Amino acid sequence: MSLFAALRLPREILFGKGQRHALPTVASRFGRRALVCTDERFAGTAVFAEVVKSLQDASIEVLVHDRVLPDVPRETVSICVDEATGFRPEMVIGIGGGSCLDFAKCTTLLLSHGGKLQDYYGEFKVPGPTLPLIAVPTTAGTGSEVTPVAVISDPDRTLKVGISSPYLIAAVALCDPDLTMTCPPGLTAIAGADALTHAIEAFTAMRRGEDPDLPQKHVFIGKTALTDHFALLAIKLLGRGLQKACTDGTDADARADVMMGALAAGCAFGTAGTAAAHAVQYPAGALTHTAHGLGVATMMPYVMTYNRRVAAAEMAEIGRALGLSANGRSEDEQAGAAIEEIRRLFAAIGITSTLADLGLPADKLDWTAEQALGIDRLIKNNPRPFDFAAMRRLVQAAHDGDLAACAN
Repeated sequence: MSLFAALRLPREILFGKGQRHALPTVASRFGRRALVCTDERFAGTAVFAEVVKSLQDASIEVLVHDRVLPDVPRETVSICVDEATGFRPEMVIGIGGGSCLDFAKCTTLLLSHGGKLQDYYGEFKVPGPTLPLIAVPTTAGTGSEVTPVAVISDPDRTLKVGISSPYLIAAVALCDPDLTMTCPPGLTAIAGADALTHAIEAFTAMRRGEDPDLPQKHVFIGKTALTDHFALLAIKLLGRGLQKACTDGTDADARADVMMGALAAGCAFGTAGTAAAHAVQYPAGALTHTAHGLGVATMMPYVMTYNRRVAAAEMAEIGRALGLSANGRSEDEQAGAAIEEIRRLFAAIGITSTLADLGLPADKLDWTAEQALGIDRLIKNNPRPFDFAAMRRLVQAAHDGDLAACAN
């Protein structure tokens, strides 16, 4: 196969300690009226007050919407849009965790093109450019600051739903690891494990070839040379920094590693996509009402074991990125060591080890498998194919904690 790559990213990515202070200068390039979307918790912090004042001092008029809720309930976006329409914002600034950034994406979409969010579910439904979006993450996990997708909760649907379009990518991703310093250990762990899962699934995703129509017809196109580069960078940074950041939240170097890792993982999966761990999490998360990052990380060692027979080379490379030595071991043995290291790391930061521990009832395993198998954009990205029997075995194994059963 000849060298092939595709990548969709923001126009500008700014990363580093203190970069939040560049926000007024960056925002000034887009206009003089900014809608700022955040949640109630962050809106009450001194840092947020400082951010708003810095914008106002730069002669930028600010309208704050500080009622973003977890998982972005569909109707909450419409409320914000109604409030902001008369303000006529020239840009939207999303500041907060992944839900705040996804909320900001959806808000820019409706302010720009009207209609309802339901009109845009799926891929490539956004008809054109939106208002400029500046994404300022305060957690390190979803990578939403650089991805083309927004995930919301629709009351008419059991599972969360996504809107995927290159037009949703932020104009600027402004990432300051100082903003994560007060993130509690539990949230640091779940968000960081989410990022590591993004990177692993992007790196082990199906390689689909070099059809010129592929990136034109699909937002997520499988692994390529450039997504691999970002995925391995993410794995390296998260492997060395995540446990440290969870143990000592004041470790600035670890915080920077984790935030850069989440950013790099977003750069990878925003084009490559994710796979089976995410497919199972959607129904499992809907039933257990648990955090997305917790669910995908719980699934990751089981999915890696299932994929090992077809992706041993990639998993061996993951192991090396995690700092494991080959030590004369075969490729398959190196793959096994990588899976064990992921299990060890996740256990060390408090990730649940089974779907049963996550709260998934045993009588819902058939439904979970059926729903997961039906998420085609994720299942077709998995390097090893699934039928219902295989998915049902995977879900059972993850429920029971039987890693060996996934290899069948």
